[in-house]
Amino acid sequence: MNYKSNGKFLLTGEYLVLKGATALALPLKLGQSMDVEILDKNENLIYWDAYQPSHNGYKDWFSAVFDKTNFNVITSDDIEKAERLSNILKQLKALNKDSFTEDNDYRFCCHMYFDPQWGLGSSSTLINNLSEWANVNPYHLLESTFKGSGYDIACAKASGPIFYETEGPSIRPAEFNPNFKDNLFFIYQGHKQNSANEVKAFLDKKKDFESEVQSITEISMIMPDLQSLRDFCYFIKVHEEIMAKCLEHKRIKDYFSDFEGEMKSLGAWGGDFFMAATEWELEKVKDYFGNKGLNKVFKYKDIVL
Repeated sequence: MNYKSNGKFLLTGEYLVLKGATALALPLKLGQSMDVEILDKNENLIYWDAYQPSHNGYKDWFSAVFDKTNFNVITSDDIEKAERLSNILKQLKALNKDSFTEDNDYRFCCHMYFDPQWGLGSSSTLINNLSEWANVNPYHLLESTFKGSGYDIACAKASGPIFYETEGPSIRPAEFNPNFKDNLFFIYQGHKQNSANEVKAFLDKKKDFESEVQSITEISMIMPDLQSLRDFCYFIKVHEEIMAKCLEHKRIKDYFSDFEGEMKSLGAWGGDFFMAATEWELEKVKDYFGNKGLNKVFKYKDIVL
């Protein structure tokens, strides 16, 4: 049995989607697959192997063996990851008591199609794959494990851009197919941000951000209708300025003041990827960011589904 889920970018609505804003999210061509093998033996074991991309195909990322009875870790090359996975398996069993049969052992084999440090959805793609396999609601499994808004779960099986709202949740196709997509680039900042910690810090502010939620929702809904790069740059600048005030952080463009174009943070500010919109050609974009130590640059059409 094979399962596959898409990675994700949150183009608009970061943080404020948790307060009710409509977000525009993009599923990615990069994701994670999971193969499940039911073994003809019963030693009460679950074998887990996960791989990440390498220059020669794939390399080991994580492995573990669990007790099928209680999901305790028997052995692993990364105890911290194994303990997190153990909790996910426990919650999966709680949501569907028939997810693991008594008479068989199991082998799970996962292949990441992106570096897990990139923050493109290593957790959400796993949650979605496991939920499909065990026939449970992925949003319930997310809530009992990593929490979060759930937009990444919505992206996991989306066939194109979506509007997302936490209430419901509500997921609607978004006709976002900009004619200036060749002017959009995604750049990895070189380190992964802890989204859970950033979200907690935001929610601890204890504000409702009602006017900001309305403004961000309006920007999200406008995005698919924009016909020019100039208009797009204007709205992502406005979005960044709103969020900079909410988060009390500088916007990403402030760190690249000589860049000709606009920039927007994606997801948790300060880590993972950001977007650059510019009339520069790809090589000039790569040279600019490469000179600043940022060497992972993707064109829109090469990464967005």
